[in-house]
Amino acid sequence: MNKLRVLGRYNITLLLVCMSVFCVGLSIARCSISGTKLFVFLNWNLFLAIIPWIISTILIVKNSNKILALLFLIVTWLLFFPNSPYILTDLFHLKARHSAPIWFDFILIFSFAWTGLIFGFVSLMDIITLMKKHFSPLVLNIITVLFLFISSFGIYLGRYLRWNSWDIINNPSALIDDVADRLIDPFSHPHTWGMTILMGILLNMMFFSIKFLNEKKDSRFIDYS
Repeated sequence: MNKLRVLGRYNITLLLVCMSVFCVGLSIARCSISGTKLFVFLNWNLFLAIIPWIISTILIVKNSNKILALLFLIVTWLLFFPNSPYILTDLFHLKARHSAPIWFDFILIFSFAWTGLIFGFVSLMDIITLMKKHFSPLVLNIITVLFLFISSFGIYLGRYLRWNSWDIINNPSALIDDVADRLIDPFSHPHTWGMTILMGILLNMMFFSIKFLNEKKDSRFIDYS
């Protein structure tokens, strides 16, 4: 905790913990009131969304200057990063049910989605902070945009093709085949690229909106220096 205070991460960490507890509490309440376990899976999705934040926090705390180790952990982070905004697509499950009011289910799902998204955005800010030692602000802007579009592609792979981060180890050949097919012949997969592009734009709008609100000085786009 002292380390988090020194690094200026105590408040955001405390907030994220409180948000997570609130989400889990809503999930437990729904199970108790409705007698069903319909949205219990959101807890697992939130756990996956926290992994990128754990990785970036370790990087920030350790503050290692070893380039190869940093690159390896950033690649690992990128594999898990789509899990954070992925929970936004769980809003697809929102519909009127007799087991609970729809307003309660909306608050439940959106709470998980927002919490997962903030975990992801904080971790992305961490990664960019680490990389600013090696790249100019313009390059960092480009990398940020690319990361968010890669994440949106990962969301598509997870939501519609049912791939997850672990499959890069469990079933890499089939995963690579699906990805390569969509890269080599994009016009045969309009839904893939339609969702990837629009979701990527949405994530960039959301991320840079938060960054701009957090800025204390004007910049041409966003200044990481």
